[in-house]
Amino acid sequence: SAISKNSLKKSLLQLECHFTWTLLKQDVDLDALEETIGDQIEFLIKSNITNYNLLSYVCYLKNSNEEALRNLQKAEEIVKKNHPDEIDRRSLVTWGNYAWIYYHMERLEEAQIHVSKVENSCKKLSSTAQWKIQLPEIYAEQGWALLKFGRKYYERAKNCFENALKSEPNSPEFNTGYAITMYRLEDFSHRQCEDVSLSLKPLKHAVELNPKDTFVAALLALKLQDLKQVDEGERYIEEAMQKTPDLPYFLRYAAKFYRRKGEMDKALEILKRALAVTPKSAFLHHQIGLCYRAKLFQLKTTMRYPPQEQVETLIRLSIFHFKTATDQKRTFFTAHIDLANMYAEGKRYEEAEETFKKAFQINILSYYDKQEYYYHYGNFQRFCMKSESEAIRCYTEVLNIENDSYTRNKCKNALKKLLEQRIQRGVGDATDFGTLARVHHLNGEEHEAIECYEKAVALYPNNEEYLSALCELRLSI
Repeated sequence: SAISKNSLKKSLLQLECHFTWTLLKQDVDLDALEETIGDQIEFLIKSNITNYNLLSYVCYLKNSNEEALRNLQKAEEIVKKNHPDEIDRRSLVTWGNYAWIYYHMERLEEAQIHVSKVENSCKKLSSTAQWKIQLPEIYAEQGWALLKFGRKYYERAKNCFENALKSEPNSPEFNTGYAITMYRLEDFSHRQCEDVSLSLKPLKHAVELNPKDTFVAALLALKLQDLKQVDEGERYIEEAMQKTPDLPYFLRYAAKFYRRKGEMDKALEILKRALAVTPKSAFLHHQIGLCYRAKLFQLKTTMRYPPQEQVETLIRLSIFHFKTATDQKRTFFTAHIDLANMYAEGKRYEEAEETFKKAFQINILSYYDKQEYYYHYGNFQRFCMKSESEAIRCYTEVLNIENDSYTRNKCKNALKKLLEQRIQRGVGDATDFGTLARVHHLNGEEHEAIECYEKAVALYPNNEEYLSALCELRLSI
């Protein structure tokens, strides 16, 4: 055709849009993401242009280009309606996505038209830029997209919102994006033993700038709860409840607040209200399962002989909701682990085993998820399958993933106990002494570590690993 595919591709790679932001489809569950964006378009009025642009990219990833184009048309309609004097500025990402989709459909003329639209707008908006124009809304739009693609992308999302805020420090939307990102990053580092509350200030600032946004208010309440300021947190939840009694995005976090406070019935009532609005939400089903599980544990700790019928009902309800969550969202790792453990609780060991397998096959696991997996699977082997050696193998896998976390500490303690018991019973072999030596070494107990390595070497004289570890330790003391 008259348009050279190569020169067109070069221009396309210059565009700022979802196709150039390296959002990889193997990192998300596309069906679940499509569902979420659909819900947000329905319930959150604010930045639907952003949602339609992202939805077009998700449709492209699912091979429905026509559907992708329809979503871009919707984005264009909203721009015309809400920002008639800023069409150029507000449409750059939409036009970029159009160009890429037409290119993939081999409709090169139409792709070129949209490339030229972007080029001309950039020239209009800034004398220096041909393509790359550093607009705060484009940074923010990229930030929102990165957030939706999961934990791997949070650091990049944070940088995007920081860039957007440089030019508009008081933008309510950019502050919200930044605060949500900080909250999520922190939620993750909290599990790695870093106790941080850097998100408190951004969340407070976002709540001041967005008095109507109850979603951010709920995150602030949860953060205050983390910091043991429960009453202040609850004030935010109650105020928000007056403003948006039916918004599923707010309700799910309000319920989490009450569940963590120990008020299970209140949490369940709120979750069921939210579920009536978004019946397919994996998040809600998981939270409901957690409430029934908490009721089960409350029952077991308060009564010596809890009524069997009640126990069975709570197990059945937990399993039902955890399973629904994993069916709705196949990459929901935590829900898989919770489901596996609940099967074990109900002595349904084959189903537990199968669910653990499924959890481990999810391809987007972080090192933290893998530690969690081996820890819980190790407990299952130890307490349900009565296999000490499998448990030790699993706990050791956690130690091999060298990132610090609460889970890794729990495994260290469990290993120490199991290995010491084996050695006391006189069934300890070289590997047991070697692993126990590692645990001592990690705990800073160098003399005990040396002693264990010496025993390991005595049982397995030519093992390079034990010999070199022993030499290093002797030199370090």
